[in-house]
Amino acid sequence: MITNIKGKIIKIGIDWLDIDLGPIAFRVNVPNSSISSIGKTGDTVSLFTSMQVREDSMTLYGFESDESRSSFESLISINGVGPRLGLAIMSMFSVSDLRHAVNTEDQLAFSRVPGVGKKTAGRIILELKGQLAKDLSSMDSVDSSTEVLEALTALGYSINEAREAVRLSETEADLPMEERVRSALEHLSG
Repeated sequence: MITNIKGKIIKIGIDWLDIDLGPIAFRVNVPNSSISSIGKTGDTVSLFTSMQVREDSMTLYGFESDESRSSFESLISINGVGPRLGLAIMSMFSVSDLRHAVNTEDQLAFSRVPGVGKKTAGRIILELKGQLAKDLSSMDSVDSSTEVLEALTALGYSINEAREAVRLSETEADLPMEERVRSALEHLSG
């Protein structure tokens, strides 16, 4: 299984990137909401990936964070939700928005995703609610890291710079988000 890929973006599509790894390049399907934040042609990127093997294909799906990949894999484990639909859902929801929609049982939010009807929305909520209950405590610290990452990218830092700063400030995970952002900015400046 390919769980992470790092290379140079050589081509960008609506919901995919071609990533050059030297002698070979991989096409990685990504949520179309993430395309602009991942990088532009020529940038070196690192993505968390989920490799899906079918009878006639092997497809890589890439995500900016491990928690996004985990959410995608939880989605596609649900009967009736395949990788393309899972990617469409991840294109519409951030990890925290997905968790909120599940916890509030917001079927309408899921029904806005093309290909998700009322029945599928109900199944997603039912099955993810059980999984989220197990993962809730670990996801709170992950959610905090995601918020810091989003804050840094909103300030104009690349996703790779922001990830590195978040990684370097992980020892301060119990601090309030504002303090974690301040700490990450200190790591970025120097």
